[in-house]
Amino acid sequence: MNKAVLAAISLAVFATISHAANTSKAVPYSGQESREIKALAAEDVENYLLGKGMGLAKAAELNGYPGPSHVLALAGELRLSAEQQQRTEALFKSMETRARQIGRALVDEERKLDQLFASKSITSETLTQSLKRMGELQAQVRRAHLESHLAQAEILAPEQVVAYMQLRGYGGMEKRAEYSGHKH
Repeated sequence: MNKAVLAAISLAVFATISHAANTSKAVPYSGQESREIKALAAEDVENYLLGKGMGLAKAAELNGYPGPSHVLALAGELRLSAEQQQRTEALFKSMETRARQIGRALVDEERKLDQLFASKSITSETLTQSLKRMGELQAQVRRAHLESHLAQAEILAPEQVVAYMQLRGYGGMEKRAEYSGHKH
């Protein structure tokens, strides 16, 4: 094959690959313009409305403070007493109720912000107010989840926390769970 033809084919292949790579990078939000709330996926909206954790309590979870939802799922393996079971169920219901209320307010604020942009009526002042309110709500929903982990740690015995960490697959976490300040 002629060197010029080979060079032309190589250049065409390179240009095609380069164009495909640049096209996928240039439109990362493609398709998201049809979302009801542009900044939130439908799954995120649903999770906020249902009071789901969405990883908001990882700081607690991964440092030896179990979450009530997972404790309830592992109740048999953790050998929860009847009292621990009742307290954990009450804790979970309370957290879920708070997280749902705050999540609903946060979704409403995201919807309002989206509508301000969509209607072209956003101003620097309304943007600042909206972001301040959303920041407060995000902190509140995260606090609801994190506080439930703090309270759950008080319900469990230290050996149950160690077992929880093992059952959840957190290797090497036993020392952290044993010395994290749990009181009984």
